[in-house]
Amino acid sequence: MGSYGRPIEEQAIDDAIQARLQFFSKTPCGRENDVPFFIADTNKIVQQHRRWRNALPNIHPFYAVKCNPDPKLLQLLANMDVNFDCASLAEIEQVLDMGIDPSRIVFAHPCKAPSALDIAARRGVRWTTFDNFDELGKIQKISPELELLLRIYVQDHTAKVALGEKFGAPIEIARPLLENARQLGLKVVGVSFHIGSGASDPNAFVRAVQHAKCVFNDGKSLGFDMQILDVGGGFGDNNFETMAYPLRETIAREFTSPVTLIAEPGRFYASGFYTMVCQVIARRTQKGTTTKLPDMLYLNDGLYGCFSMKWSEEKIFVPTLIESPGIFGPVTRIWKPHQYSIWGPTCDSIDCISKEVVMDQEMMIGDWLKFQDMGAYTISAASRFNGFSNSYEVIYPAQKSEQGMAREPTYCRESGEKH
Repeated sequence: MGSYGRPIEEQAIDDAIQARLQFFSKTPCGRENDVPFFIADTNKIVQQHRRWRNALPNIHPFYAVKCNPDPKLLQLLANMDVNFDCASLAEIEQVLDMGIDPSRIVFAHPCKAPSALDIAARRGVRWTTFDNFDELGKIQKISPELELLLRIYVQDHTAKVALGEKFGAPIEIARPLLENARQLGLKVVGVSFHIGSGASDPNAFVRAVQHAKCVFNDGKSLGFDMQILDVGGGFGDNNFETMAYPLRETIAREFTSPVTLIAEPGRFYASGFYTMVCQVIARRTQKGTTTKLPDMLYLNDGLYGCFSMKWSEEKIFVPTLIESPGIFGPVTRIWKPHQYSIWGPTCDSIDCISKEVVMDQEMMIGDWLKFQDMGAYTISAASRFNGFSNSYEVIYPAQKSEQGMAREPTYCRESGEKH
């Protein structure tokens, strides 16, 4: 435990934050203050992988690179024998350039550009997915040597992102698709599905596995060597075991013959990897007005940056104030609960992070706020709208590994600059 009985990981994160803010205090109006930063917790990844192995020991995770392509995260996962779900050529090339064998990649995108198909196959990627007749025709012309997984439609209607609206073959056309693949001389080796990102209904996995078993039977009857079941993603942090155990039990019941089991978790691994730190760059009080709206805080990042899950998933973001002297020196604040709405830095009125948040004290310009669980779909989804940067600093503080060995702190930007 750290000081005051706090976990060592939390202490290391807070110490790294204070060190960075101390650096900022030297230039209170410096441009570096305009860009938020992240603190990474590598121990969180080790903990999540341990949970995965305990709950789903027979399912090999292929981490969804799109969730967070942080090179240090990918290398840590690779070292723990986690493989990779890539949905674009750029993701494939990033993983291969790390020295990862192409057999550890599944090109899990049912609708791919011709060049991506060609290059992926030539670089040794073995597996890819499909869900329609046109994709089969394209694969036959460009890369017929690929081994294919038929992605079927399944949907958890409680999911935060309903991927079934865009991908997945309806179960009634699964056999015609398999027949078409047979006519084209292609090799179908299994079935994939994805119940939706941020799913919460365990029965969705049960139904999906049952449908997959039917497709397996159809594939075998057509002469395909059906050997792979890809159960996709949808795993969250708070309900992981609740979702995992019914999935494991259903697979054991439906698939009595040996089958290779893989999955595509993303946010389960990545969400807790980052803590984000933002600055209050402006404040607008409602003094002198008749409005009952809360006072307004403006941060140096917003929906067009790393808070895009506010509009894509209606995620609720609740910050905490970081104890710091302030960029303009000590401040006098009112120490009682205050209501605020929190906004991003752009000139777009939809750039609202939270409509109403109660803070324990008055907030001032120059304050720094901490947001936890900001590792999933944050940096990877950030844009440069309105000219704001989407290049963020990530700090990797010294933490104890699973073996108890301390790691040296690393300060990393795109430029490789060290502070």
